[in-house]
Amino acid sequence: MSQFSTLKTVSALMAFTMLASCDLAPKYQRPTQPVQNAYPKDSGQTQPLMGQAASDIGWKHFFTDPRLQALIDLALRNNRDLRSQAAAIMEAQGSYDVQHASLFPPIGVSGQGQYFAPSDTGGFSFAPGMGRGTSMLRYYGMGIGFSAYEIDLFGRIRNLSKQQAEGILNTRMSAQSVLISTVSQVANTYLSWLADRELVRVTDQTLKSQGDTLRLTRMKYDHGEADALTLNQVETQVEQAASNKAQYERQLAQDDHQLQLLVGVPLPDSLPAPQPFGTQTLLTDLPAGLPSDLIAQRPDIQAAEHSLIGANANIGAARAAFFPKVTVTAQEGVSSLQFKKLFTPGAQTWSVSPNIELPIFTWGQNSGNLKISKARRLAQIATYEKTVQTAFKEVSDALTARETYLVQDTHLKSLVDASQQAFDLAMMRYNTGIDPYLTTLTQQRSLYEAQQGRIVVQLARYQNLVTLYRALGGGWSSADVATAQSQSAAHKG
Repeated sequence: MSQFSTLKTVSALMAFTMLASCDLAPKYQRPTQPVQNAYPKDSGQTQPLMGQAASDIGWKHFFTDPRLQALIDLALRNNRDLRSQAAAIMEAQGSYDVQHASLFPPIGVSGQGQYFAPSDTGGFSFAPGMGRGTSMLRYYGMGIGFSAYEIDLFGRIRNLSKQQAEGILNTRMSAQSVLISTVSQVANTYLSWLADRELVRVTDQTLKSQGDTLRLTRMKYDHGEADALTLNQVETQVEQAASNKAQYERQLAQDDHQLQLLVGVPLPDSLPAPQPFGTQTLLTDLPAGLPSDLIAQRPDIQAAEHSLIGANANIGAARAAFFPKVTVTAQEGVSSLQFKKLFTPGAQTWSVSPNIELPIFTWGQNSGNLKISKARRLAQIATYEKTVQTAFKEVSDALTARETYLVQDTHLKSLVDASQQAFDLAMMRYNTGIDPYLTTLTQQRSLYEAQQGRIVVQLARYQNLVTLYRALGGGWSSADVATAQSQSAAHKG
């Protein structure tokens, strides 16, 4: 027999046994979808919605504002939550590598040398009663082999490896969920920033008009052409607008701080100029499709399913503990009493030591582990179903809000136009002496409130579109996750 041939034979036999081993894990079946077959808004539809699915629309095509695109790109490269998720993926991959390696024998090379003196006690030359002239016996050995390798006859190791593999996929899906959330948070915060800028602009415009009116009213009051009540009413309007301006400026600064937190770095001065609020071209015709589409589009649902599949595989590992466990120790090498003859043909040695363990009395340990694994699968089923139900609710809410916000914004636009006309008319009547200034103040207050209300609803409408885009599974790609992972690796020191 040639050198190492015995070890190769044993390894091949174990590999064949491993491939032919049985799998005691229950057959996986996806739980029944615990929601209705149509969204509330689409319940009366007979034709499917036309358009591109949200999951197929990249965030650069959905968010067309150049400044927002630059902010999202910075966040994907520097956001700390994404870096943490990228590190979690690397950790999960390492855990899988460790577990998967158990399927194969850990082969290593060893060498040894022994020096001893022949005696009844087996003592060395310096042992009590042994003279210095006692001859020494020497033994040399070298070999390659493995120790206590478990042959996976009943799929225990393979199911544990599968559980770790599903853990990797779960972590990847979780990272994609964080990516979607990060993109959505950056977009919503940026929209809030634009809205607050618009509120500051409208308030400045109103405050300037009211300031001019206040100066004119004071002059008239000083000349006896206006009463104290009119002057106090104008001052009240001015102070209210000034207070609103301070509030909106505070909100604007807080939006800046939140954007910097999400982006992960100080906002650079080289960012593109922002587009005026209300000109952002967010897609409004996102097709909702069917609730079943969410299973393939939403990474949080996919993550929950991978956890469920992993729990299912863990049952197979727990069942395998009831069956015999076979381990093998094998080595092939050379040994000799003389080092110079260690590598001669006659020095070849080999050994194979199979071992079998059959559980008889485990005092409920194995059955307890099986109960634990089954209970965890039931918990994962509940988590999966709750995730599907939550996703369905988010999409349903966003669809309903999309329609109602559009109607509300249309009416508020008409309200702003009508209020502007009423204010202009009241100002003309006041200037010609037909009406008192109280009518003008009332119309100016109504116009300002209508302008504020429309900005708030426009913001809610845009943010709802972002929510719908996220809820339908849009806003991520494997390339984005890879970017975040590479950035994490670059900063892991």
